[in-house]
Amino acid sequence: MASQDWFDKDFYKVLGVKKDVTPAELKKVYRKLARQYHPDSNPGDAKAEAKFKEISEAHSVLGDPEQRKEYDAVRAMGGGARFTAPGAGGGQGGFEDVFGTMFGGGGGGGGRQSYSYQQAPPGYEDILGGMFGQGGFGQTSGGFRGYGGPTPGRDITAHTTIDFITATQGDTISLQTSEGRTIKVKIPAGVSDGQKIRLRGKGQPSPDGGEPGDIVVTVSVRKHPVFERDGLNLRVTVPVTFVEAALGATIEVPTLGGDPVKLRVAPGTPSGRVLRVKGRGVATTKGTGDLLAVVQIVVPAHLGGEAKEALERFHELEPKDNPRDELIARARG
Repeated sequence: MASQDWFDKDFYKVLGVKKDVTPAELKKVYRKLARQYHPDSNPGDAKAEAKFKEISEAHSVLGDPEQRKEYDAVRAMGGGARFTAPGAGGGQGGFEDVFGTMFGGGGGGGGRQSYSYQQAPPGYEDILGGMFGQGGFGQTSGGFRGYGGPTPGRDITAHTTIDFITATQGDTISLQTSEGRTIKVKIPAGVSDGQKIRLRGKGQPSPDGGEPGDIVVTVSVRKHPVFERDGLNLRVTVPVTFVEAALGATIEVPTLGGDPVKLRVAPGTPSGRVLRVKGRGVATTKGTGDLLAVVQIVVPAHLGGEAKEALERFHELEPKDNPRDELIARARG
């Protein structure tokens, strides 16, 4: 920044804010303008790039409490004044007078002052470097020097659809980018439908030496014909006959990617009861779920004559309690 800039430039006007703007409001306005005029959003637009530099310059000063304080002081002190060359005649103080006050140096224009750089606020390296026509104090940064540092590369979004078993057990898959690159994506065990996986540093490169962007992969999981996810648990609906439920039985229940397991159905098991098989759910680094077998009593669609007669005899012998009495009572309150 040239020595005259703080007198000539109204940074509040550049950002379109009042002088009493709060830091939070200032940050919000800057972010909105930066997104609007960023070179990545306006490729090849020289005016937008110039505007981006201008608002970045303004924010680099006003966004730092110490620099903002000094800027306000310089603006209030000088108005339309001009710096004079060091050692020039006349009553006006030179460059040393103004910045000697800022950094605690001696005032007056009687002679050349020397100043040491000790714990200056962030960003002063670029300001002073610009004043002296140098690149700061031997420090370099990418991007537009003095305007917030290097610009990170853009993130790339991608989408992939995987099968249910891959989602529960995990795997490494290959994806093709729009530029023709092939990238490997590690799918962690237990990934859920709609979950996003971020691949750090695999996105677009920075235009000015900053960190590259990421690839953000959204995962869709195909439904399984038998199993459903319930957190880390797997849920499966298991049909049992009326006789098995009434008298009790040992049944086989399928597992995901393994052999069936045997479960005991207790006599009098109602439809909807959940039988649990420990440790046969989704295995992840955070834990392992269970297999939940939900009992569903099936009713024969067709009965032969003897079977029908047998059920009629059973009906004459079964308890006469109405299973819906309690339901109706609760509904009435």
